[in-house]
Amino acid sequence: MQNSETYSGSGEQLKCITKDGRVLYGSVPQGTVCERRESVKGSLTIVSSEAVSANQSSNQKNSSFKCDGRQHCSQMNSRDEAEYFVKNCPNTKMDGDHDGIPCENDSRF
Repeated sequence: MQNSETYSGSGEQLKCITKDGRVLYGSVPQGTVCERRESVKGSLTIVSSEAVSANQSSNQKNSSFKCDGRQHCSQMNSRDEAEYFVKNCPNTKMDGDHDGIPCENDSRF
């Protein structure tokens, strides 16, 4: 086991995984012991869980739609509903060409 460091000698940002399974990036509290350290390549944006939760609540309040397991265009009632599902719900199959526009060939919309 090694004591944590915020940056390695090469200036790369490190990811610290503690014995209890916490994952810390960037500033690691003094005295924290990392079971494993890994370099973080590329850019990394860290958002607090409070901000993510607030954003999700806001999105849900502003929408009359909710994820309910539907995946296909034939199950949607409008283009707006399909767009909501593609942006917010897992395992949708409505944007085959991955251009962000769902149900392009559905003549109902």
